[in-house]
Amino acid sequence: MDYRDLVFLSVADNLSLSKAADELFISQPAVTRHIKELEGRLGISLFDRKGSKIFLTDAGRLVYSELVDIREQYRKLEYEIGRLKGQYVGKLQIGASSTIMQYVLPRVLAAFNVQYPDVELFVLNGNSSQMEQNLQNGDIDIALVENESSSSGLRYIEFMIDEIVPVTSIKSVYAKKRRLTIEDLFSIPIIVRERGSGTLEVIRKSLERNGFDFDMLNVFIHLGSTEAIKNYLNDFQGLALISEKAVQKSYQAQNLVQLSLSGISFTRSFRICLRQGQEGYSTGLFIKFLNEYKF
Repeated sequence: MDYRDLVFLSVADNLSLSKAADELFISQPAVTRHIKELEGRLGISLFDRKGSKIFLTDAGRLVYSELVDIREQYRKLEYEIGRLKGQYVGKLQIGASSTIMQYVLPRVLAAFNVQYPDVELFVLNGNSSQMEQNLQNGDIDIALVENESSSSGLRYIEFMIDEIVPVTSIKSVYAKKRRLTIEDLFSIPIIVRERGSGTLEVIRKSLERNGFDFDMLNVFIHLGSTEAIKNYLNDFQGLALISEKAVQKSYQAQNLVQLSLSGISFTRSFRICLRQGQEGYSTGLFIKFLNEYKF
């Protein structure tokens, strides 16, 4: 592709000259010059300015749509040439929810990089709803999410089962209790994840399916990450509901105690989330690798 086309795509993806400059490692005046040269070649404006913000014109949206297809064709060409040479070359932008990013994905990425060293990986992290929004915005190629709901325009593929479990500090008065009932969750102070997280959504929907309301839980505080919750538990006389995979190392270090729970379970699927339509070649390669990975 012509370099000016790549500059245009970066500006259009970010709707920002400065962000495009940072992404391409060139100066902002250079970005402006390339855009003006492209507009001069086409004889039409591609962006409108409104104050400090820029927007695609009708012509800009048309050019963007066509160049995205051309960019994907180039990626396909690189992939097929690499395959003929016994190499896989490409670029993959992955978004992952917090639990998956911290406790599942690092080992997968390391193994994928060993097998496909010429596929360039970029990873974005946030909660599940944020990752779905980034996917819909075209900021990433694939999202790995832990929520239960599905968004229109996206499709989902299950790749792992997880369970959200009650845990407490080994120093807590509840450490000796070992077995909880659903009624205990309504009386013992509980720490949970922030609103918008997949973990919280699964807890809420599991309660509803069993005839309970989320507000019946004795929620003491919402925290924005599982690691923050684990640290908070050290001196907290209460429980937390977090992924079993997030506390396995803590069990080994004897910091936390997992309690059994009767009357309800919080089981969920970790899922691959994609835009509707055919995925890119690097995306397809990663999906196949993920589905075959021995967790």
